[in-house]
Amino acid sequence: MSQTIAALDAGTTRINCFIAELDVAGEIQITGIGHEVSSGISKGTVIDMDSAANAIRRSVHRAETMAGTRVDSVFAGLSGNAVNSSYAEASIQVKGRTIEDEDIQNAFDAAGLDQGTIDYALLHAIPISFKLDHAVGIRDPRGMQGNQLSVHLHLVSVADSGLRNLISCVNRCDLTVTAPVNNAYAAGLACLVQDEMDLGVTLIDLGGGTTNIATFSEGELSWATTIPIGAQHITNDIAKGLSTPVASAERMKRFFADAMGGNPVDREMVEIPMLGETDNSAVKQVPKALLAGIVRPRLEETFEMIRDTLDRSSATQLTDRRVVLTGGGSELSGIADLASQILDKQVRLARPLPIQGLAEAAAGPDCASAAGILIYAATKHSKARNRPSQGRPPPWIAETALGRISQWLKENF
Repeated sequence: MSQTIAALDAGTTRINCFIAELDVAGEIQITGIGHEVSSGISKGTVIDMDSAANAIRRSVHRAETMAGTRVDSVFAGLSGNAVNSSYAEASIQVKGRTIEDEDIQNAFDAAGLDQGTIDYALLHAIPISFKLDHAVGIRDPRGMQGNQLSVHLHLVSVADSGLRNLISCVNRCDLTVTAPVNNAYAAGLACLVQDEMDLGVTLIDLGGGTTNIATFSEGELSWATTIPIGAQHITNDIAKGLSTPVASAERMKRFFADAMGGNPVDREMVEIPMLGETDNSAVKQVPKALLAGIVRPRLEETFEMIRDTLDRSSATQLTDRRVVLTGGGSELSGIADLASQILDKQVRLARPLPIQGLAEAAAGPDCASAAGILIYAATKHSKARNRPSQGRPPPWIAETALGRISQWLKENF
């Protein structure tokens, strides 16, 4: 019997909701898609509860109407909110026994975690590798025998207050959050092929208000962060620089902007409406070269920030020279060339890999996170079918910031 799952990606510029049916084999069939212009969200963070809730409600309603069904819970994507990657290791004695689920859970329990100085909520606890006695790099030790079992965990956390606000906003729409998901992680699940994850790759999700970054190596998410700058900043630069409405600036960015600057002697002109004018005939002409002079500096700044962030992270040493760009901001002409030039890496553009029911119109880079959230949800539901419910609240609604982490690890591995 199939199960209904829903993904919600509430971004700065757009809110996407995907509804799908998950069959007993774990296959996804998308049945409903809802898009809505975002409101009340800035840099991935809720800044106006009522406006954000109304936009989320409309997006979910559109998806429900298309799917012909109602949903009461969603897997919700997160960007911004001070994403933090940390690592934990622990060892336990198993005294020559065959490794079972309980031993893995005990190893998780033994992991010491640094909570830092700011309250963080745990999103993902990902086993990077296991070690059994002297054997290293083990992905799944169950069924093996040894004396000492060690686990190396990657912990992805976000600022607790930002997560709580998003959950409260979703609750206003008469929905519950089944689980929050890091957007860069989700985009990676949607866009990367297995070889890229195994060999090492950096995924850059260029959103409207934020740029989400994740590195994958040896098949797992190895590091994640967020930069508070996105494609909406380019739109705002155009609107200010050319004194034109934001909607017009967005259109110019999509249809005329070139990340590489285009031809510097290009004299082609484009018409834009003037800011504050109500007469549709009140337009002015500007050269495309002027537009390029606004767009490229902002993109250069963005990729320089990404480069500096990557250089400061030891995790990126495992990703070699491969970068995958996705997200709505990646649709700018010439952006892969500029990214390759500044990052000094091989860059490819990506959109979600095929999912049954995902129409071409909704399969663009700007829907990568929503598609990945569905994949994440399908994976979790498939695991849950064979695991009894513990009846305990998830850590993001516990009284403390990290809550009962060991229990969450038990229930999600």
